[in-house]
Amino acid sequence: MRNAPLRIGVVSDTHMFSRGAKLPDLLVEGLRGVDLLLHAGDFTDPAVVPLLEAVAPLEAVAGNNDGMDIVRRFGYRKIVEAGGRRIGLVHGHDGPGRSTEAKAAISFRDDPVDIVVFGHSHVPYYEMSPDGVLLFNPGSPTDKRRQPRYSYGLIEIGDRIEAAHRYYDDKA
Repeated sequence: MRNAPLRIGVVSDTHMFSRGAKLPDLLVEGLRGVDLLLHAGDFTDPAVVPLLEAVAPLEAVAGNNDGMDIVRRFGYRKIVEAGGRRIGLVHGHDGPGRSTEAKAAISFRDDPVDIVVFGHSHVPYYEMSPDGVLLFNPGSPTDKRRQPRYSYGLIEIGDRIEAAHRYYDDKA
């Protein structure tokens, strides 16, 4: 009997509470039942952390808009081991490279990872790099900027890695 895949919720750039008074209902509903939640930085308020921890166990990093309390708790970069895979987690705002995705990928060039999760741009992104690493940005569930819709991500790790974005129009 095969084990069920590990389900991971992925968010970034919540920018709370300036961009929302609570986690959007559609986000919380969509994350129901995930085994792990990853946040790729820019909480902007430490009070967001317990809201996310109420959804699932949380692994996170700080972003460029986070205060020192969040930086001290989570750091700017980490590798999370989940489902037998290594996930590089970084905000993507710092380092060499022109694009956010290039900066995120370069952050783990000396560490073998299967997935790099990042944020910063608020732009949903999914690409398999030439060396077989999944680069994944969930977008933002509360601050879509120039994107047409709010978004978050889901990753399933089983015999293979599957990832997808989930979109919605109303952040209530």
